[in-house]
Amino acid sequence: MGRKIIVLVLFCLILYNPVVFLEEEMKEIKLPEPDLKGEMSLEETIATRRSVRSYTDKELTIDQISNLLWSAQGITGERGRRAAPSAGARYPLEIYLMKKDGLFHYNPEGHKLVLKKPGDLRPGLLEGALRQRFVAQAPVSFIICAVYERVTKRYKRRGIRYTDIEVGHAAQNIHLEAVALGLSSVPVGAFRDEAVIKLLGLPRGEEPVYIIPVGYKK
Repeated sequence: MGRKIIVLVLFCLILYNPVVFLEEEMKEIKLPEPDLKGEMSLEETIATRRSVRSYTDKELTIDQISNLLWSAQGITGERGRRAAPSAGARYPLEIYLMKKDGLFHYNPEGHKLVLKKPGDLRPGLLEGALRQRFVAQAPVSFIICAVYERVTKRYKRRGIRYTDIEVGHAAQNIHLEAVALGLSSVPVGAFRDEAVIKLLGLPRGEEPVYIIPVGYKK
């Protein structure tokens, strides 16, 4: 009898709160393995890359998103070595993906996305980025954040420079990978730090450094 009551309660919860259960299922997304055989040479991506500020509403595929995240911070070697070089292998960067169905955090160890906030937060990012319209227009934006203490703990003040350099490494990888996938991107450094921190719900000590909208050129 008790078991039947439990089943009935669960049925009612699913019936009247299906979104809750769907969100639970969406909380973690295992990404497909990155495709390491592109159709464009590195030299071609360098020659082709341009900053684009107008995008169509065509969505990116999960395979494209997988490759872009992997290019930024994916694990590429022994002992967790990553795609972008890091001073002392301290890995201070945290990558977030924002798209119409939510804000996700990238986990390099499992090559997966973890849902942080459901819903379309791009209008909020638009406001935080001083109303640069392409930020909300692009189907996805990558937000590179940094935990400076991971590096300054070893390298003191010099660690700030090392961390900023690493952000540049990861960002350039995203820009070039976007070109290799037939996509466009634009670097964004003009935004209100506190607004983005609040929108992303970042923990103390983690700071947004770089926003990269990515999509199909309009």
